[in-house]
Amino acid sequence: MDEPVVLVERPAAGVGLVRLNRPRALNALNGPLMDGLMDTLAEMDRDSAIRCMVITGSDRAFAAGADISEMAQATPAEMIEMAFIARWERLRAIRKPVIAAVSGFALGGGCELALACDLIVASESAVFGQPEINLGVIPGAGGTQRLARTVGKALTMEMVLNDRRLTAVEAERFGLVNRVVPTADYLDAAVTLASQIAARAPVAAQAAKDAVNVALETPLAVGLAYERNQFYALFSTEDQKEGMAAFLEKRAPSWQGK
Repeated sequence: MDEPVVLVERPAAGVGLVRLNRPRALNALNGPLMDGLMDTLAEMDRDSAIRCMVITGSDRAFAAGADISEMAQATPAEMIEMAFIARWERLRAIRKPVIAAVSGFALGGGCELALACDLIVASESAVFGQPEINLGVIPGAGGTQRLARTVGKALTMEMVLNDRRLTAVEAERFGLVNRVVPTADYLDAAVTLASQIAARAPVAAQAAKDAVNVALETPLAVGLAYERNQFYALFSTEDQKEGMAAFLEKRAPSWQGK
């Protein structure tokens, strides 16, 4: 029997880990893999025991791109019908924080998948790029948009027009990744970060994630209004009362996620 295209683990309290599992194809993102990934993330999002998620691949490849064999002969109508890009968009609906643990190739759709996550922990061997120009197309799952908002116009233009690829160190310098660690340690580092986030107030973490994303997508005045409303709304939660009581009583809070 074929191996599952995604492997699921719970490596620490409050943490769900999803591993892309098409090693022979360098985790090329085909329909079944993306469906399996997004279905798993949605299930974890509904699981109150999980408060932060990690997506990873292998040491050699996070994901080397989309599976070109699925689309090489497709028409525009067929691409729309197969809802290829919509699979990436499902990640936007995940409420809880998602970390990409990236080693090796993160190219094309793989780079876009990492960009769609909330944080990125990279191994020293990680390579990020958008080489779609070599195939006669452009990034279609957010590459031009999220890259420009992250690393700026000049570098984005070079990446999408001339296949410039970023090493892990360059990606950290340009603000694309949160941290770079040795390849032997990158997944442990991502799980540790996820564990730290999972230990925070869950409802507030989701509100914080939403507010930061709104900052990237709206004018400042709209973002400030959204942030203010989220801030006030959190005063209706049990966690706000617990967090402030614990601070005043000089003890650790006990979050309930309510």
